[in-house]
Amino acid sequence: MTRIFIVGSYVQGLTLRVPRMPLAGENLVGGGFDLGPGGKGTNQAIAAARLGAQVQLLACLGDDAFGDWALAVYTREGIDTRLIQRIPELNSGVGFVNVLPDGENFITIDLGANMRMRPQQVHDCAAQIADSDILMTQFEVPEATVQAALLQGKNAGALTILNPAPARTADPAILRYVDVLTPNVYEARMLLGLPPADATPSPALAERLLELGAGAVVITQGAQGALVVDAGGALPVPAAKIDAVDVTGAGDCFNAALAVGLGAGNSLAAAARLAVRAGAYACMHVGVISGLPTRAQLSEFLGRADTSLGPL
Repeated sequence: MTRIFIVGSYVQGLTLRVPRMPLAGENLVGGGFDLGPGGKGTNQAIAAARLGAQVQLLACLGDDAFGDWALAVYTREGIDTRLIQRIPELNSGVGFVNVLPDGENFITIDLGANMRMRPQQVHDCAAQIADSDILMTQFEVPEATVQAALLQGKNAGALTILNPAPARTADPAILRYVDVLTPNVYEARMLLGLPPADATPSPALAERLLELGAGAVVITQGAQGALVVDAGGALPVPAAKIDAVDVTGAGDCFNAALAVGLGAGNSLAAAARLAVRAGAYACMHVGVISGLPTRAQLSEFLGRADTSLGPL
């Protein structure tokens, strides 16, 4: 069983389906309200656990009802909660998600207690990280903590995966500790200090990220699939043809499946093909957690009789 250590976030999601983007000052009526757990670290942890990994999560929760909810969710999903910390007098992270009719979304977040995670908390988990096969982290906790986690994982011999989301600038030195970097195209531009609308092609973006130290780059491209770039060259991974209803959480599902695929001994290309299809599965379901497949559900979606999660 693949052992994955995740340094990440909890964000309580408040989701509303809307007919279009609101105008400034407009009160736009939506529907289909949903309240549920989320945050990139939490989503990836749940997705990886459902796909059969043994998951430990280091996260910070507020001293509030949402924090209580998070602990109940982790316990139900089989995620080790011994490293979860409660921060007094702070709210848990919250995210306000508006979903458009085509499944696209726009999200605003207050990260709350997540931003209180410190590098020392990572150092205190050295033994657990050393006992892991893969270390994953994202940008919903402070950058210094992300860098400490990647360095700790690298020194321990774990495969390190950085999902640099939400999009932000970062010290390029952090990439030296990353075995697999998984940005979307906007996140790749931000890491390189480029404007959001920069026209540099994805292969060139990935090559520049490799030059900065990343071991391999997998750029997610939504309906266009993904692009895998490493020292051996670039390989496009086509998307599955689906009717998307909600893309919220698809990237997190992608990252979890990529980690599980790599942990099973698959090549990066084969793991990326699995991850693209896992992300497609998520897009076909309303709500983040309901769209994260179990191993059996993903196997059925792939049209297989077994649950090997091997090369497609």
